[in-house]
Amino acid sequence: MTENIAHQAGRPSFGPAAETVLPRRDFDRAAREITQWEGYAPTPLHSLPALAAEIGVAEVHYKDEGPRFGLGSFKALGGAFAALRVLQREISRRTGQDVSLEDIRTGRCADMVASITLVSATDGNHGRSLAWGCKRFGAPCRIYIHAEVSEGRAQAMCDLGADVVRIDGDYDASVDQCRREADENGWFVVSDTSWPGYTDPPRDVMSGYGVMVKEVVNAMDAAPTHVFLQGGVGGLAAAVAAALRQAWGDAAPRVVVVEPHLAACLFESARQGQAASVDIDEETIMAGLSCGVPSPMAWEVLHSEASDFLTIDDQLIPPTVRRLARPHGSDPAIEAGESGVAGLAALIEAANNPELFQKLGLTPQSRVLTIGSEGVTDPDIYARIMQGDV
Repeated sequence: MTENIAHQAGRPSFGPAAETVLPRRDFDRAAREITQWEGYAPTPLHSLPALAAEIGVAEVHYKDEGPRFGLGSFKALGGAFAALRVLQREISRRTGQDVSLEDIRTGRCADMVASITLVSATDGNHGRSLAWGCKRFGAPCRIYIHAEVSEGRAQAMCDLGADVVRIDGDYDASVDQCRREADENGWFVVSDTSWPGYTDPPRDVMSGYGVMVKEVVNAMDAAPTHVFLQGGVGGLAAAVAAALRQAWGDAAPRVVVVEPHLAACLFESARQGQAASVDIDEETIMAGLSCGVPSPMAWEVLHSEASDFLTIDDQLIPPTVRRLARPHGSDPAIEAGESGVAGLAALIEAANNPELFQKLGLTPQSRVLTIGSEGVTDPDIYARIMQGDV
């Protein structure tokens, strides 16, 4: 392997986790609700034939989540939906009656919603989705961010009405402080990562992500052979892997998980064969993937479904962002964020490494799906990348 990319075989069991951890009924419930929201529209699934020819595969598809609800990332599907479900459960508990998602979405429970504070830790996109959902549904929102979250991303959450608290330390430290202060104040955590005794909101978050897969399935004539998925805590990768398995069964694509060298908790989990944490000594340019502790729920799915785990160097990201923005041939121009291109960056780098290309089962007949999980969520960083300053 080159120093830019490392590989770890996942040895998937293809057990029942894709059906049991994230049941079909949960994906269906999320899709029914989210597709009714004002502003909903499927995001583009771009074909990149010129890039596919350069890489040496038959097809490359890029699911562009930049336009999602005007929030710039796939996380618009998760945090806001999970917030709605937390409000539904709590109001149903308080009233002793079954309250519907529609009741909350349409303002029938506005007084009670206003008394329920929702909180989360974030690298940016999840918190922005939660803040947006809270503004729509009328709930107070408090977001914890770590020291390296950009000011632009912090301001985007403030603009949506959230109370943003910046802490010293990394993402995992912000999760700890969020949980502690929520317990002290009776607030409700809406996290995209699970821990023992805390599974409902993360499951709702991942169920919301399934909307992407329904759109992909509707747009493609046949299953891709491979899907390259960003890591982080594992929520995106697990949700997409599970939903693809449910949609295409044995024809589902080979799952390749991609993380930064600097925050490779899923890679380490694959190496050990169990959920494992890593220390983050330096922040990666892929801010949304800077997570040292995997979500146990997500890991259960990935342990069952993922065939390969890759880590990549930060230096691969700016050229990939620029390659999408300045395409060759008939490929469309795409504006993408640093975390959103990790899967595609790994695919491009694998093409420069014949041994890895073969290990991943890539051939001239391969049809590869990548998830462009964010657009330009920080214009200043994007401008620096395009100018070659990063």
